Amino acid sequence: MRTICLRAFGVMALLSMVAAVHAADMTKLTIVVKTQGGRPVDRAEVIVRWKADAKHPRISFGKNVRRQFEVRSDQEGQTEIPAIPQGSIQIQIFAKGYQTFGKIYDIYDEEKTVEITLNPPQQQYTSH
Repeated sequence: MRTICLRAFGVMALLSMVAAVHAADMTKLTIVVKTQGGRPVDRAEVIVRWKADAKHPRISFGKNVRRQFEVRSDQEGQTEIPAIPQGSIQIQIFAKGYQTFGKIYDIYDEEKTVEITLNPPQQQYTSH
């Protein structure tokens, strides 16, 4: 009976260490989308994708770890991404009346706020 209890305790300790190491490799993102004038952009489509890099290869995470999120910003221009692996993270923003935004960020913090300023559309030119 004592051997079973010791084994169970050892397995639980090992699982908690693995969970702690795994949790340290995740980040919680807050993305704030604003205009050049500083006003929030609501209902902007925000796509966040994790990209594999040398420090965090694709095989280091299990199948149950989400690597992509598609959400919309709220009235304050904010959106929160729960837990995404740390490393190279691509953020794309689509909003009506603004230029499309896309950039890859290297994020290695447990919590990070990324502020994005959208540009108005460029004038269209014709060759006719």
